Amino acid sequence: MQFLIISSTLALFFLLGAVDLRYVPGIYNLQDNVISTIIVDPNGLGNFTSVQQAIDSVAPNNTAWTRIHINYGIYTEKVQIAVDKPYIYIEGDSDRQPVIQYADGGSILTSPTFKARADNFVARNIIFKNTYDNIGTDLLDANGKRKTTTWAVALDVSGDKASFYHCSFSSLQDTLSDAKGRHYFYDCTIEGLIDFIWGHGQSIYEKCTLISRTDVIGGTAYITANGRGGADDPSGFVFKDCHITGSGPANLGRAYGTHSRVLFYRTDMDNIITPQGWGNPWNAGHEGTIEFAEVECKGDGANREHRINWEKNQTAQEVRILTDTASFINQDGWLEKHPN
Repeated sequence: MQFLIISSTLALFFLLGAVDLRYVPGIYNLQDNVISTIIVDPNGLGNFTSVQQAIDSVAPNNTAWTRIHINYGIYTEKVQIAVDKPYIYIEGDSDRQPVIQYADGGSILTSPTFKARADNFVARNIIFKNTYDNIGTDLLDANGKRKTTTWAVALDVSGDKASFYHCSFSSLQDTLSDAKGRHYFYDCTIEGLIDFIWGHGQSIYEKCTLISRTDVIGGTAYITANGRGGADDPSGFVFKDCHITGSGPANLGRAYGTHSRVLFYRTDMDNIITPQGWGNPWNAGHEGTIEFAEVECKGDGANREHRINWEKNQTAQEVRILTDTASFINQDGWLEKHPN
């Protein structure tokens, strides 16, 4: 069963690889100011009672920021921000974060609870969940014990210039689809079991907590599955000053692309990381072009003595370029123009 899941995921990477996944900059004129605020409240005390209703109310090809404040509550719905809905900023309260959740699985393309497809998107203090792997009865054995997982995406982000602050993402398999574009995650929590941060994105995860959920069905977790496909592809995942915890064992990742790139920098790793650190790549024979690296990490799980022999020893210059927000994802200063 797990083989079928893995193989299907790989097939999707090949499908996506057939098209150009590198972001082509849009034509929108970036505006710093928020010109309107919409309130979502589940009890009818705002403009709308659902998140999707609020997003639908934003004019297509919007060129100035619209803030959508989501009051506390559990919003059981699928949400999509279409390509023609840029400059949307959703926020919850820091002390009582709203939950956007849905239970759907079995397809990477249709299962996501939340799809952010437009450029210039910000989320702050939001909990995103896909609960399918927790409640799907077809995933249970005769005794009611969970026997496997399936694709159940909480967030799929494919627009360029997206940032997330103090958010949580929860599922078991393929939790966060970091599909394409430049993204920044700060002080976020991401939990899962199989390939729970995956895609072709060009992203920095700073001061984030990554939680392995191996306790659910056993086996070995895979935190990342990066699909970078060429030496001139600027994408990759960088984890800076993060913390890895949860149940184990867990691999830091596995390669779905011929040039997959993942860097863990100054990350605190609990004693759940496997000695080899990384899983075998699907593209056998490309170990020399895969860029998996750990630099200045700490914790009981950061011992590199028995790591794979093709883990990359990056130069100080390479590390500086990848870990510096300005040089890796923020070359045009878009982060500073996002609303606070």
